[in-house]
Amino acid sequence: MLTIEEVLETIKMVQEENLDIRTITMGISLRDCSDSDHRSACRKIYDKVTRLAGSLVETGDGIAREYGLPIVNKRISVTPIALVAEASAVDNYIEYAKALDKAAAEVGVNFIGGFSALVHKGFTGGDSRLIESIPHALSSTERVCASVNVATSRAGINMDAINLISRVIKETAALTAGQDSVGCAKLVVFANVPEDNPFMAGAFHGIGEPDCVINTGVSGPGVVKSAIKRAGSADLGALSETIKKTAFKITRMGELVGRTAAERLGVPFGIVDVSLAPTPAVGDSVAEILEEMGLERCGAPGSTAALALLNDAVKKGGAMASSYVGGLSGAFIPVSEDAGMITAVNDGALTFEKLEAMTAVCSVGLDMIAIPGDTPVETIAAIIADEMAIGVFNHKTTAVRIIPATGKKVGDQVEFGGLLGRAPIMAVNKFSAEKFVRRGGRIPAPIHSLRN
Repeated sequence: MLTIEEVLETIKMVQEENLDIRTITMGISLRDCSDSDHRSACRKIYDKVTRLAGSLVETGDGIAREYGLPIVNKRISVTPIALVAEASAVDNYIEYAKALDKAAAEVGVNFIGGFSALVHKGFTGGDSRLIESIPHALSSTERVCASVNVATSRAGINMDAINLISRVIKETAALTAGQDSVGCAKLVVFANVPEDNPFMAGAFHGIGEPDCVINTGVSGPGVVKSAIKRAGSADLGALSETIKKTAFKITRMGELVGRTAAERLGVPFGIVDVSLAPTPAVGDSVAEILEEMGLERCGAPGSTAALALLNDAVKKGGAMASSYVGGLSGAFIPVSEDAGMITAVNDGALTFEKLEAMTAVCSVGLDMIAIPGDTPVETIAAIIADEMAIGVFNHKTTAVRIIPATGKKVGDQVEFGGLLGRAPIMAVNKFSAEKFVRRGGRIPAPIHSLRN
């Protein structure tokens, strides 16, 4: 039973500290939509998505009004299309992307994830066709998001896949150059991808999931920052407890909303992802949380340790609050979507290399980072390989969402608007890894992958 104090505290979180439910994401299995005729498959996909998600937006808006709690996004994730489309005898999967986009527009969601392939150990024909289709799929649709898993701690790192997706990233950037290469903002490369992630652009509906499920993603950087501020000069152990208790409250609220949505939509509830996902809004920044802990600027010495404390405390608070915490859960450090990160980059406090170090302890990885458009494909591949290695050798999820902005150089800026925000073009190391990445093959899994 909620007390009046808890109700008032939640109201303050919403009104003054930017607390929101970042997303209600409906996961939909499309495995029963496979067909040797791609036109028939696309019809099945459109029909199933619109049937199951037809009232998703209306339900989310109703819960938001009832609880007085902002629900920012309503989204859909689907079975990786490489698995669904492989039965059809077509050379590319662009029509599948257009079917997803049409369905997403019909039901009113802002993103649909799942134009995806899992290639951590190798390619099937469908995987190759999907990855080759990504540039035109993302440039010819508005709502479709893509992802590719190229590494796991069990299988190692598929360098051939990394080389291919790096070329795809450059092509996607070129095809969407008129929009500051925004297509790359809808493409994520993963190691150890979670199959119940509700956050875009990396969401897809895992093959172990039910036919349809509701997952929620909760955010609250502003709430955590305010809690730390109230803690004053508390030592780091006490600060961890403060963050943990705050994450507990946020998670309980997220699960309540998720279960309510699932009940009203008549589908199972899956997980609540309690991730501190920032926005460009002032006061809604993970970088500012680290600075409230005592750093002069995010990126200063101590940033990795502070982020480790934050990420761990958020996970512990979530696990205390719910038995159904999943997805990524922790702290995101996207540059373009975090006003504090942008400031830190512009001030020279936060460099590409420091960001990479911080990804060893955050929830995702190198996220929404814009780099010069003339960055070689091989350099992009090496950047992705480095990030995948952090994930594989530490048994954690890592990801890269990188934007080689066509025609842009260091000192320029890209503008995406909305939650995607804006980003300064960051410098990358000028020395080449071409000979290394062109070796191809698979970097073997670490020895500790042999646990059974």
